[in-house]
Amino acid sequence: MPWFDFDQETLKTYKTAAVEPKDMDFFWDGMKEIAHQNSFPTKITPYKENIYSDIVRAYDVTFSGAYGDSIKAWYLHPRHCPSPMPLVIDFSGYGGGRGLPLEHLAYPALGFAVFVMDIRGQGGSWRTGDTGDPDHGGDSPSYPGVMTKGIADHKKYYFTRLYIDAVRAVEEAARLEEADETRIVAAGASQGGALSLVVSSLLPQMIKVCIAEVPFLADFPRTVGIASYPYKEIADFLSQHVDLVDAAMHTLSYIDTALLAGRITAPCLLATGLMDDIAPPSSVYAIYNALDTTKELAVYPFSGHQVPSIQQERRMEFIKAHI
Repeated sequence: MPWFDFDQETLKTYKTAAVEPKDMDFFWDGMKEIAHQNSFPTKITPYKENIYSDIVRAYDVTFSGAYGDSIKAWYLHPRHCPSPMPLVIDFSGYGGGRGLPLEHLAYPALGFAVFVMDIRGQGGSWRTGDTGDPDHGGDSPSYPGVMTKGIADHKKYYFTRLYIDAVRAVEEAARLEEADETRIVAAGASQGGALSLVVSSLLPQMIKVCIAEVPFLADFPRTVGIASYPYKEIADFLSQHVDLVDAAMHTLSYIDTALLAGRITAPCLLATGLMDDIAPPSSVYAIYNALDTTKELAVYPFSGHQVPSIQQERRMEFIKAHI
């Protein structure tokens, strides 16, 4: 993909044209309260001790997410590190689920506990998942994928529910015995980067470091018109359902991470590839320029939606500098 977005000088000062709803904080406080009212005790079960017991312990977790729905997760921690230990909440990209514990050993190898949230209704693409998606009355039509599922109602929209799942993941993971609730890192790329920003925004008192690489779900007034899939699911849907354009854009304003970013207090590391047509550079800069906290942006001129492997070490250096 060639360079297609604004030039770098324009990007440095670019801000979203999205308008924040007046009831943004009231809305999210209400959604969190509904989840709390419908919550159940988290269930945690040792997983395949014949594989994981020597160096790393692995647990199969079920916790209550949005509307009290059951959400799966993995919890892993190094066996021989002193407790409590710093905790990474790891969020997956679009189409992926929690996968298998073997796919998440990097953080435990470096002395961190990690809580890997499954993604409701996803996990059928590049990594497996185990969590379904009750839609709670989201009975409007939708385009294949989840970008338009319930988009006519911001209270029932798919990503509203996924955001609350992520909030509940942090709250429940912080209660686990080995975890240090004062040293929690939110981390992910693409959709996972968006979820890291969301929990850092909605739980600013809990998240101490935010890692959001090539983050998704931002600056909808622009990205819906210039980005490829998954954003294009929305454009394709609205090309047919022209009567839902206003309702859809209203819903998207509640989940726009460029609008939520100003609430974040944790140090943030973002990354963007200037050839990324999935999470366009302008959308990442819209988030970055809205942040009012310690922040860094890794810019890769010749990368698309997958950042170079060197970013993995930059991520760990940033975490260890701020945890």
